[in-house]
Amino acid sequence: MNFETILGKVDFLEFLRGKKATFLLSASVTKTCEIPNISQAGIPGFLHLTPTLDAEFLCTKQVRSMPEIAQTPKGVPTPALITRAVHELSAFSNIEILNLGLETLAQISHFKIHDFDMKPSGRIDDGAKIPAMEIFQKGIEFGQSYETNDDYVILAESIPAGTTTANATALGLQYECEGYFSSSFKDNPSDIKNSTLKDALRRVNLQGDLFEILSSLSDNMIIFNAGFILGSRVNNLKVILAGGTQMAAVLLVVNSILRSMDGQIDSSNIALCTTKWISKDENSNIKALLEQLDFPINAYASDFDFALSNHPALKLYDQGEAKEGVGCGGALCYASINGLTKEQVTKKVESFLG
Repeated sequence: MNFETILGKVDFLEFLRGKKATFLLSASVTKTCEIPNISQAGIPGFLHLTPTLDAEFLCTKQVRSMPEIAQTPKGVPTPALITRAVHELSAFSNIEILNLGLETLAQISHFKIHDFDMKPSGRIDDGAKIPAMEIFQKGIEFGQSYETNDDYVILAESIPAGTTTANATALGLQYECEGYFSSSFKDNPSDIKNSTLKDALRRVNLQGDLFEILSSLSDNMIIFNAGFILGSRVNNLKVILAGGTQMAAVLLVVNSILRSMDGQIDSSNIALCTTKWISKDENSNIKALLEQLDFPINAYASDFDFALSNHPALKLYDQGEAKEGVGCGGALCYASINGLTKEQVTKKVESFLG
């Protein structure tokens, strides 16, 4: 199993080969997921539970807040299975959960859950009403004070409808992103998304204050993690953003904040790791998003796929359904630098599905 370099040099990831990692899962809800058919990241009518179930399964290999594991109407199981499989084969030193506005708390004990006293983000077509500056500050403070005994941190997300809020965020900050954002669907429900984005952008003064724009168009995960990235530069923490176009949006927010204050960032200790399903997706373009940053970034994609599996639910991944999430791209790149094979990961994921 290997990875390809999307941007930057191979050195960053090679340096981490065999080193220890803490896995941080940003679990969050945006009420944008209540818009019918906008996302298939979970069980229809219960999308708000997706990050809760993902956190439970990642930590314990059980879901506790619902009778069964979150899967899409087409039967695609959550990418948490992939991340959990990697963890069982070559364990992360720690898994910690960041509660960035869950509706239902994950039922797990012993694992560290960082609580930041946040409510779920509102619907962007109704003005999300996020206290963006406050959430950004919380992210900065967490980044500045966060300590780990491990060599690096893998920062992941689970937030249904997050690609829509990420797209709105990038549009609001006036980046070029027509057709650059991915979807949990194979066939991006672009008409539903586009009308949502139009309704959201109509409410905002795009020449206005940066944080007012974020308050209306973004989500807690993006705003908090932009703060975390900036705050963690104080300690020179090595951070892998594990995800696709949503994590690219985090970096675009970092970029806009730095622009607004004529700031600089040493980005040599930051990388983005995603899946082949994102890097090869014809309906999105993560490289084009990252190339708009004013700072250099290392970005990689795992070459993992389910070619070795006969399981129909897993085959859907290779057909373009559910491309990323719960840090599976970062986990798969971690698997590569820790010597795991495609066969091992495939077998382990299949074992969860019975």
